[in-house]
Amino acid sequence: MVGMDSGLDTRRIVHPTDRIVTGRLIRLLDGYTREVRIGQPVLVAVLAAAAFARLPALLLRSLFSAVGGGTRRRWKELKQGPEYLVTPVRLRNTAGQLCEVELHGHLPQSALHPADHVQLTLRPQRDPELPPRIERIVNLTTGQLLTPRTATLWSHLGPPLLLQAVLGALLLAGVAACSALT
Repeated sequence: MVGMDSGLDTRRIVHPTDRIVTGRLIRLLDGYTREVRIGQPVLVAVLAAAAFARLPALLLRSLFSAVGGGTRRRWKELKQGPEYLVTPVRLRNTAGQLCEVELHGHLPQSALHPADHVQLTLRPQRDPELPPRIERIVNLTTGQLLTPRTATLWSHLGPPLLLQAVLGALLLAGVAACSALT
């Protein structure tokens, strides 16, 4: 078994430091989930602005109690960030080194296969112990350009809450402008 390249010999695995790495895909390891961290100051600002936008609706709802309200997510749900899939990827670069990088998000199953010739654009992660993450993949074997997408703070909060926050900020700016003129 000396000549076999199983991709499992962890003594020789390196984390590439170059921004662009070209090589042969060895293996996609089993994925796991990781949580996007949500900064409390940003969350508090968005929720406060959204609450300000909801004030007129709350006043109308108190006058006409028959109007039902929609379901809102609780603070605990919003504070807990969205999860995304992390798949460790092993490849052999053009120098013959076995490298490990991380793929964040999802790709079609048919997008990558062992032995595909790939060019990866990488970005270092905040934690220097983690391998760099893949920003873009050019599968040179199939000619596909692949960009993995993960959940973000903004996709987690969702368009309705963000729209309310923008409306609340505009309403607050309007009230501030009116009070400054008087």
